[in-house]
Amino acid sequence: MEIKTHTKIDQRLCGIPDQTADGNSSVTMETSADMTVDEPGLVHGGFIFGLADHAAMIAVNGPYVVLGGAETRFLKPVKVGDTVVASARTIEVKGKKHIVAADVTRGDDLVFQGTFTCFVLDKHVLDI
Repeated sequence: MEIKTHTKIDQRLCGIPDQTADGNSSVTMETSADMTVDEPGLVHGGFIFGLADHAAMIAVNGPYVVLGGAETRFLKPVKVGDTVVASARTIEVKGKKHIVAADVTRGDDLVFQGTFTCFVLDKHVLDI
């Protein structure tokens, strides 16, 4: 499936799409030193959130999809060098509003869960 959204995103910082299908996506990210917050190598949660958000946007896959809100839980820390995978699936659609669930895993460990409220707009958000 052709990805229609977030086409200029820096995949080094927000993950590389692996799989896309109607209402579902998978995005993989190799964490790097650019993402660390301290000497032990803890990855800033914003990068994990960004990965999950990227997967959610691709699950919706409209050219003008935007994030309206999110409920998230960080379950385990991620460190530099970890490979993390975000899996997103659309769980509800009401008109322009799409609710997407996303999980981020590191191997068998669930490290993040979120529910994203996305909106598909008629034109670019900066043109409104």
